[in-house]
Amino acid sequence: MKEHFARKVTLAGLLVAVAVVGSTFSFPVFSSKCAPVQHMVNILCAVLLGPGYGVAAAFAASLLRNLLGLGSLLAFPGSMCGALLCGLMYKKTRNLPATLCAEVFGTGIIGGLLSYPIAVAFMGVEAGS
Repeated sequence: MKEHFARKVTLAGLLVAVAVVGSTFSFPVFSSKCAPVQHMVNILCAVLLGPGYGVAAAFAASLLRNLLGLGSLLAFPGSMCGALLCGLMYKKTRNLPATLCAEVFGTGIIGGLLSYPIAVAFMGVEAGS
C-alpha cells in the first residue's frame, strides 16, 4: 500500500516538474499566460493517477509557476478545473477523447468563468478591457 502511494506521489511530482519547466513556453492572452504543457500534464494525471492527484498536481504547478514568475493568478482556476473535470471524465468513462474534451471544457469554459472574478478582484482588470 505504501509503495503504491509513493509511486503515485513520485509520478505526480515529476509531472509537476514537467508542467513548471514547460511553462517557460507560454503565450499571453489578455491578462493570463497560457501554458499548453499544463493541459498535457492534466490529461496524464487524469489517466495515470486520478482526479485527486490531478487537482493536487495542478495546484502545485500553478503555485510554483506563480512563485517563479512564470504564470498569473489565473493559472489556479483554469488548471485545477481542467484537471478535475478531466480526471472525473476518465474515471467515469475510460474514454480518452471524452477526457480530452473534458479538459478543454474545464479549463476553457469553467476555469474561464471562475477566472473573471479573480481578475477583477485581485488583478485590477476592468470588465471588458
